[in-house]
Amino acid sequence: MAQISPSILSADFARLAQEAEAVRGADWLHVDVMDNHFVPNLTLGIPVVESLARATDIPLDCHLMIEQPDRWAPQYVEAGAGSVTFHVEAAAAPVRLAREIRAKGARASMALKPATPIEPYEDLLPELDMLLIMTVEPGFGGQAFLDIMLPKIRRTRELISKHGLSLWLQVDGGVSAGTIEQCAEAGADVFVAGSAVYGAADPAEAVRALRAQAETATAAAPWACAH
Repeated sequence: MAQISPSILSADFARLAQEAEAVRGADWLHVDVMDNHFVPNLTLGIPVVESLARATDIPLDCHLMIEQPDRWAPQYVEAGAGSVTFHVEAAAAPVRLAREIRAKGARASMALKPATPIEPYEDLLPELDMLLIMTVEPGFGGQAFLDIMLPKIRRTRELISKHGLSLWLQVDGGVSAGTIEQCAEAGADVFVAGSAVYGAADPAEAVRALRAQAETATAAAPWACAH
């Protein structure tokens, strides 16, 4: 089942409650947290997540592009996030952090920047609920999709299948009507889409159309047919 997680990085920050309502029917609301240290941009933090959690019943998918996620990630669960993603490049103790996020009641997710290989982290996969493959360099919205990430998505899906895990595989960056089918065919099943949703005349319809595209591609994908 393909899931769509619209990114509020592409929404109007002055109208976040309304922008959440505009994507009713989405599986998640993707919240990019940037600290101007781990990535060269600054967005929002815990108070906004708390407010957004009160304003919508769409579960929040918080992607922490920050330093010291070991310190901060558990607080995003307390703020109302249903899923919290930390970057393995920034985490001091990723297994301990994933277990703490889960213990607090959220899904634990780990993100990899484009240049970070998946293979060294194979043994960590059972500790996670989701793995995020960045398909652009993190830090800015609206970037072009890096198709050189498709083999990495395939290798990650193979590792998930090898261990018999029910791990979600998310992609984030340049996901649109023109790229989502490639991602689904390669093995992704959760898709972050920013401008492809919020730049559309009808964001809710854009969510439905992207999900339909992904599910059609998944149905024909070798990895899905093997299940």
